[in-house]
Amino acid sequence: MNVLILGGTGEARRLAAVLDGRPGFAVTSSLAGRVAVPWLPCGSVRVGGFGGLDGLTGWLRSNRTDVVVDATHPFSARMTAHAVAASAAVGVPLLVLRRPGWTAGPGDRWHRVPDAAAAAALLPTLGERAFLAIGRQQLAAFADLDGMWFLLRAVDPPAPPLPRRNHVVLGRGPFTADAERELLREHRIDVLVARDSGGDMTAAKLVAARELGVPVVLLNRPPEPDAPVVGTVDDAVGRLEALRTPDG
Repeated sequence: MNVLILGGTGEARRLAAVLDGRPGFAVTSSLAGRVAVPWLPCGSVRVGGFGGLDGLTGWLRSNRTDVVVDATHPFSARMTAHAVAASAAVGVPLLVLRRPGWTAGPGDRWHRVPDAAAAAALLPTLGERAFLAIGRQQLAAFADLDGMWFLLRAVDPPAPPLPRRNHVVLGRGPFTADAERELLREHRIDVLVARDSGGDMTAAKLVAARELGVPVVLLNRPPEPDAPVVGTVDDAVGRLEALRTPDG
């Protein structure tokens, strides 16, 4: 079974590691190429975009792909939409591997918003020094908030437009709760902006915010795709094994 994993997440790397060398599977992982030095998964890897929906559809056909696993970031809505459309066009199954989102607990001061624009509109009512822990893609939504100071963190330097008053920290997680707590204290952060990415790898900032009483503006996820969705690597492997040997 030829499996294409649309990757870039920890779950995608773990799935590739499980399937690599497993009898009956040939796996290729695809990375978007947005990070200069990505973490490479086990097995065959391709880096870079497909050239849109038509490019992905052509790749699936020319490589005789049997199943597509969308294990991209929960906020990679365009890639997921292309995966849904391309797999349907070629007539191959699509499985979405998506870690569950976060749930607020005692002590959390969360404000859920639909998108970055809504977050930017709400932010000045909650604080003056914000930590934008949302990656590089949506920073432009906050560029006009001249009355606020921003801490920006990304793996690679972010491109403009950026908020005028900012400080950039380069780093690749996972980060510990102790480190996140110290970061918030050092920069006197009084409001955190994050995406509902889910999982343990990026949850430490929420723990630190809770302990310090810092409010969180949390961007809701895009709607789930019209495709089978599993929440763990083990569940994904089980589904793939069932597809490979449908009669047991």
